Amino acid sequence: MRALRLREWQSEPELVEVPDPTPGPGQVVVRIGGAGACHSDLHLMDEFEPGTVPWNPPFTLGHENAGWVHALGDGVTGLSVGQPVAVFGAWGCGTCARCRLGIDPYCENPSAAPVPSGGGGLGLDGGMAEFELVPHARHVVPLPEGLDPVQAAPLTDAGLTPYHAVRRSWPKLPPGSTAVVIGVGGLGHVGVQILKATTAARVIAVDTRAEALRLAEECGADRTVTSGPTAAEEIRDATGGRGADVVLDFVGADSTLALGVAAARTVGDLTIVGIGGGTVGVSFFSVPYELSIATTYWGSRPELVEVLDLGARGLVRPSITTFALDDALDAYRQMRDGTLEGRAVIVP
Repeated sequence: MRALRLREWQSEPELVEVPDPTPGPGQVVVRIGGAGACHSDLHLMDEFEPGTVPWNPPFTLGHENAGWVHALGDGVTGLSVGQPVAVFGAWGCGTCARCRLGIDPYCENPSAAPVPSGGGGLGLDGGMAEFELVPHARHVVPLPEGLDPVQAAPLTDAGLTPYHAVRRSWPKLPPGSTAVVIGVGGLGHVGVQILKATTAARVIAVDTRAEALRLAEECGADRTVTSGPTAAEEIRDATGGRGADVVLDFVGADSTLALGVAAARTVGDLTIVGIGGGTVGVSFFSVPYELSIATTYWGSRPELVEVLDLGARGLVRPSITTFALDDALDAYRQMRDGTLEGRAVIVP
């Protein structure tokens, strides 16, 4: 089969021929219907080097995957060949307390995982190929009726990651509250939809790009703010001077983190989702009182089931541009130069 593989750090991936995978006991081979191209893949290609993470190339890219069950290993039950499924991308040890709850991204015994702190497309072969080998059937989630693999693929990360970030702040998002989404890109525009679908909060979207702010409005944002020197003041004015109860930073740069602190309300949440490399200083007087600052990574398997349900009901639908496997590099080039519309999905 053909697969888009990253052969070494700081290089462009290559489309090559590799053997078709065969499932061992407890494993599943998924015929890929859609594989999302994620901005984090660019970090793998452009920035990572030996020692950055506890795994190395070569491996097939693609950690947002959905398709149909193609083959089942011995002992697998509850799935059938041809069944439409999504792949839960974080693969933990399966036995620690976190993994038993389905929170594999926070696995506490990563040395016993299929790949330490990684998964398909992140150290092991992912879904930018005709087939993907999933090392355990528990990572394969049936798709609800009405949701096709192309729409489902980005929900496994671009949907799951913002969903987890929003869900953890649900108690702070009742009627009368305000949530701010900084960065209306591949994850941020889905975050706006998730906020509107699952909370009663007013949503303010912040970005530097006019087209991103238009997308935020299409996704249901109540107000948009152009990122800049007056953005925090505009958010405070819109909230009666109180600030935002929850700020979700999908960029994670120095400037956006500073904006998040300046715009946040006391006893609020500032959740850092983007991996832009920024930092924020914390001292007694540098942030609002009882502002909770957290980073998040992906989400849980139960949360993925919930996200897929929202997708099947049409409440959360990422903006998608599809590419053939032959054109996957073009998707990354558009992502790199900022011309990609919505989320790229590779269709083998």
